[in-house]
Amino acid sequence: MTTQVEQAQMMVKVKNSSSPNHMMKEDRDEEMSRSALAAFHAREEEIERRKIEVRDKVQTQLGRVEEETKRLALIREELEGLHDPMRKEVANVRKRIDLINRDLKPLGITCQKKEKEYKEALEALTDKNREKGQLIAKLVELVTESEKMRLKKLEELSKNIDALH
Repeated sequence: MTTQVEQAQMMVKVKNSSSPNHMMKEDRDEEMSRSALAAFHAREEEIERRKIEVRDKVQTQLGRVEEETKRLALIREELEGLHDPMRKEVANVRKRIDLINRDLKPLGITCQKKEKEYKEALEALTDKNREKGQLIAKLVELVTESEKMRLKKLEELSKNIDALH
């Protein structure tokens, strides 16, 4: 099917190409195409040229910005130095405080653990002393009761011995 369409188009071109108007029109179209292509290339070159100009301007500005940034950093350092002449000593003391704070944290945790262990041990000691007191009271009670029973038995034996005599 495509070949039939192509053949039909070719036949129309052949018929039209024989006419003088068609040849002039073709030349005019070709000239316009060349002109449009040349204009397009000119625009592309202009765009490329402007792009290079803008890139150069940006690079120049970046260079200036970098220089200004360096200058501002130097000025900031000088201002900080003027602001606090004892800055180094203060910084050293702050560092030492930070180090001590870092050391204090685990010590505080250890202290809390030891206090908890101490309270638990004290509570266990108190419980054991209370239990010991109860056991001693029970022991005294049992010993007292045992003595009473032995005395009672001795009295009975004594009565039995006296009754035998």
